[in-house]
Amino acid sequence: MLKDPILELFNIDSVPFIVQIVVRLLFVLVISIILGVERANKRHAAGLRTFIVVSLAAAASSLVDYYLMTNFNAVVPAISLSLAVGIAIISSYTIIYSSKNQLKGLTTAVSLWAQVFVSFALGFGLYTIGIILSVILVISLSALPKAEIYLKNRSTHFEIHLELKNKTDLPEFVTVIRNLGLNIDDIEANPAYLNSGLSVYTIALSIYKKELRQFKTHKEIIESLRTLPYISFIEEISL
Repeated sequence: MLKDPILELFNIDSVPFIVQIVVRLLFVLVISIILGVERANKRHAAGLRTFIVVSLAAAASSLVDYYLMTNFNAVVPAISLSLAVGIAIISSYTIIYSSKNQLKGLTTAVSLWAQVFVSFALGFGLYTIGIILSVILVISLSALPKAEIYLKNRSTHFEIHLELKNKTDLPEFVTVIRNLGLNIDDIEANPAYLNSGLSVYTIALSIYKKELRQFKTHKEIIESLRTLPYISFIEEISL
């Protein structure tokens, strides 16, 4: 039977179970604080308190399941499974669509859900798995966004939120786009701005000119378009 390396290294099995519980909860608390601070620093709705409460609840449910499975021959960790489903539902409510058709809160939602499984692992005494998962999770949230931004900014496809001062300016904008070396893959009027006096669109673009792909980023393209006098506002839509 395989045993947890950290469990064997520090001989945690030899200490009283109440001490093991405290150690597991402390691990969960520290990891949830690290992830919660990372999310809170980026001003996400699910921040420090949410991560701590959810993580401790997940750890507590796994501890109860561990006790039932050890002492009463329970086969399925029913409490943990129920909590995982519940947190998945709660996390889905942090995902919203803004008026600019931007999907927000997805990373926080899946991070919260992933943290539940880290807490499960630690609650069941799988220290090595829990710590490795948490390290990967922290690195993914703190380091990968920069790489993701770089890759997305070099992609040949992107979407923009466009606000024109008048809908009659749309044909001229389309002409400018094509002259720059861009194709319009899709264009959709945004109903959220119906009575604002502006003509607002969500436009999917693709870069077909080789020179534009090599020397221009999405940000530079949008900055050049922003100088057009009939554009009230323009920005890239980030998913």
